[in-house]
Amino acid sequence: MAEPTRPENPERVEVDETIAEGDGDSSYGSDLGSSASTSLNSSVLKYEWKHGRRYHSYQSGTYQFPNDEQEQDRLDMIHHVFYRLLNDRIFLAPINPNDSLRVLDIGTGTGLWAIHLGDEYPGAEAIIGNDLSPIQPDWIPPNVQFVVDDVELDWAEPKPFDFIHCRYMAAAIKDWPRLVRQMYENTKPGGWVEFQESVNELYSQDGSLKPDDPMVQMMEGLTKACEMIGRSMNPAPWMEGWIKDAGFVNVTVQKFKLPIGGWPKDPRLKEVGTLMGVNFTEGVEAFTAALFKDVLGWSQEEVTILNAGVRNSIKKGSAHAIFDFLVVTAQKPE
Repeated sequence: MAEPTRPENPERVEVDETIAEGDGDSSYGSDLGSSASTSLNSSVLKYEWKHGRRYHSYQSGTYQFPNDEQEQDRLDMIHHVFYRLLNDRIFLAPINPNDSLRVLDIGTGTGLWAIHLGDEYPGAEAIIGNDLSPIQPDWIPPNVQFVVDDVELDWAEPKPFDFIHCRYMAAAIKDWPRLVRQMYENTKPGGWVEFQESVNELYSQDGSLKPDDPMVQMMEGLTKACEMIGRSMNPAPWMEGWIKDAGFVNVTVQKFKLPIGGWPKDPRLKEVGTLMGVNFTEGVEAFTAALFKDVLGWSQEEVTILNAGVRNSIKKGSAHAIFDFLVVTAQKPE
C-alpha cells in the first residue's frame, strides 16, 4: 500500500502583529464558558445522556461526540469554516450537480452541506444525507432527503451515485479501507468521490506552538483514545492510498492551511481562524467528555483543568496553531 500523504510545509500564514498577546479571544466575546437505513422510530429518537450531554442511540457508542443543540450549532459553524477555507466552495470535484446528478453525503450531521448543495443546485436529481442521528431540519430543498443509517454496515443502495461526499469523519470510522471500497462499489462509472479532512496534528510555522500547550495535549489525548477504540482520529494522511487501492483514478490531493485563532493577517484566514478558535473554546467539552473520561480514564478534575487550559491558550493568542486540511477527489473509471 502507498505511504500516507505527508503534508508539505505550505506557504507561511502571516501573523497579524497588531493583535496584542491576550487579545486572542477579542472576536469571541467575553462569555466563552464552558446496512440498513432506519426510519425515525422511537428507538432511534431515544437518545442517551451522559456527562451532561446528549448522544445518539442508534448503534450506540460508535460515535463518541454529542448530538445535542450545542453540538449542532458547532457543526453548523464548522460547515461555514470549511466553506470559507475553500474560497466559498462546498466541493472541489469537477462536477455539475445540476446535470441531474445523484449525490450522497456520508455522515451528514446537521445536514447543512446537503441543504447548501440543494439550494445552489436545484437541478440535482437527489441529494441524500445519512447519519446515525436524526437531527436534520424538516424544511429542506425538494431534492434533499435524510436517512438514519450506519455507513459501516453493508450498503444496500438501489442505484449508484454520481458523487459521494465524505467530510469531517475522523474518529467516526473503524474500517476506512472498507468504507472506501463500498463507496467505489456504489459510485457510477465515471462518477466522483470527495473526502475533506484535517490532518489532526497541530503545528506552527514560527515555533510559537509548544509541545506542552494544552491544545497539543488535547489533540494527543484524542488521538490516543481513538486508537484505543479502533477509530482513527487522523485518517487524512492515509486517504490517498486507500482511494487508489480501491480502484479510483484521477486522484488529486489539495492542501489548505486551517489556522486556530484570529491571529492570521489575511482577512479570510482570520475569519476562519477566529471561528476555529470558537470551535476549540466551545467544543472542547464535547471533544473530551467521553473519550478522556470513559476511554483514557481521566478524572473530572483532570478533564476540567485541560479544558480550561485549552480555552486559556486560545484566549492568550500567542500560539499560532495550524492544521493542514486535505481535500481528496477521485474518479471511478468509465
